[in-house]
Amino acid sequence: MTLSPLVAVHLTAALGALAIGPVALWVPKGGHAHRAAGYAWVTLMVITAISSFFIRDTRLPNWQGFTPIHGLILVVFISLFVGLRQMLKGNIQAHSKTMRGAYIGSCLIAGAFTLLPGRYLGQLVWHQWLGWL
Repeated sequence: MTLSPLVAVHLTAALGALAIGPVALWVPKGGHAHRAAGYAWVTLMVITAISSFFIRDTRLPNWQGFTPIHGLILVVFISLFVGLRQMLKGNIQAHSKTMRGAYIGSCLIAGAFTLLPGRYLGQLVWHQWLGWL
């Protein structure tokens, strides 16, 4: 099992988003660090979502290679759009809640599902890299 360039881009962007998300969520709001980390996180999430569009799995129930997890692409884009719109309108409390939910849902929960043993990344991590399963 090899890591294709597309999966490498997706994985790199997703891991970057996973790592930088807490910085955006926990540094003082409104400062340069929060703003820089937030824009970096949004950029990494856009790269993650776009790259995931081209990753197909024909083993799972699918339609033309698109599985139910591809529905998260739309959820990510909607969440990012809504969160940025709330920020621009000055609704910081709603922006904070939306972006926190987007991080938890897209980075933590969806990320955990990609590590299941039957999934490509799960097989790569648990079987090939760590040799556990």
